[in-house]
Amino acid sequence: MSEVAVKKGKPWSFYMSSITFAFERCAYYSSRWLLYTYVTVAVIAGGMGESGLGLGKVEGAAMQSNIVAFTYLAPVLFGFIADRFVGARYLIPLGLVLMGLGYGYAGFVGSYSALWVMIVLVSLGTGFFKGNLQAVVGQLFEGDEKRKDDAFSTMYSFINIGSFIGTTFVGVIYLKLATASSNGYLQCFKLAGLICIIGAIWFVLGYKSLGDAGKHPFAQGEHKHEDNKPKVHRSLEKYEVRRVYSIIIISLLSVVFWTFWYLTYVILYDYMPKFIDDKLGTFTVPTSWLDSINGLACIVLGPILGALWYKLATRPQGDWSLYKKASIALFLLGTTFGVLALTEFSRGVGAPETQKASILWVVLFFIVLSVSEMFFSPLGASFVSKYSPKHILSIMMAVWIVATFGAAKGYGLLYAAIAEVPIIKLSLGIGIVCVVVAVLVFLFEKKLASLVELREGETLVEE
Repeated sequence: MSEVAVKKGKPWSFYMSSITFAFERCAYYSSRWLLYTYVTVAVIAGGMGESGLGLGKVEGAAMQSNIVAFTYLAPVLFGFIADRFVGARYLIPLGLVLMGLGYGYAGFVGSYSALWVMIVLVSLGTGFFKGNLQAVVGQLFEGDEKRKDDAFSTMYSFINIGSFIGTTFVGVIYLKLATASSNGYLQCFKLAGLICIIGAIWFVLGYKSLGDAGKHPFAQGEHKHEDNKPKVHRSLEKYEVRRVYSIIIISLLSVVFWTFWYLTYVILYDYMPKFIDDKLGTFTVPTSWLDSINGLACIVLGPILGALWYKLATRPQGDWSLYKKASIALFLLGTTFGVLALTEFSRGVGAPETQKASILWVVLFFIVLSVSEMFFSPLGASFVSKYSPKHILSIMMAVWIVATFGAAKGYGLLYAAIAEVPIIKLSLGIGIVCVVVAVLVFLFEKKLASLVELREGETLVEE
């Protein structure tokens, strides 16, 4: 265990790392919304108000899906560096600097090609940042496995604090930053770049609190052998192979979950301005606040569910398996699309844009969506940290992350195919798919869970 880990509570190094994640997510989530909006909003001369590229919603969804997808692919491409060559703690600030340069370049140039440069630099930076920071946090609690689910759930609240701050204020401040000679969207991209640079400085200043966590390549372990020689590469044992299979299976389930989860945003970005009463007096609620609802709900839910996971883990029969939690998450995701169907029913199926549904339906939609996310996402990172063979920890963490690459590319392509499908058919169809997959996972939950519960020589005791 790292010298800074504690038996009860969480060390300062955990909070320092979580705040670093909050900086990065603040920049990322605000820019994810900015990217879609900047691509799709109308071009208005003079730089005031809407002054984007004026392309279509499918193009906006495709561009947004690219930044999501490639920021999840990059950790796989660069995961081996922390495993074999350089301690993860040194790669994390490098990643933040690259992201800061990407956002800044888009802000200063503003062209379609500049957005691609941003996507490339942000993806490279994420490759050095995301999986490595999660792996370092996992090392802080090594030897105290019951605390890992609690820790990752709490860290998820910090991630969503960043998301909430970024998406809440960016929907308003881009108008404040817009002048006759300045594009507010581009000024917000510059601000996102500055936030990443601040995050890099913060993390470097916090190096000392990490102890040995992330100081050496993961393949060497946190410490060397007694003969002071690094550990050498070895083949996986049979029980480790089963655990690798389990990580791959849960990663495939995440493709299903995240494809539809991400799809909710682009559907609502288009649906809300047309069919939802988004006025609070004279103020129009920006669509970036959809992300804000999600972020706020996750901030509240993180400590509550973290405490629940810890309480379950201390029971004699142990915690629920991740597969049981995944089945609940998929069922809730299907319920979310059911709420969208009810929203359309409430205003009249196929009614004209003059018939508006209450914005409370959107709030309910994102609360249920957030609960489903909290059952799935932070616990997946904890699952990999607990059960991955330690000498390939960074790569296996990246496998979990890269599953979202398939989902991110998939939702952009899927949206291009279904953008014109009536909302009632779309929501009911996706909801049914999610519920069916949830039921299948629940039925096979015990068999799937045995992949990590069994060791060499053990047998599954039938009840």
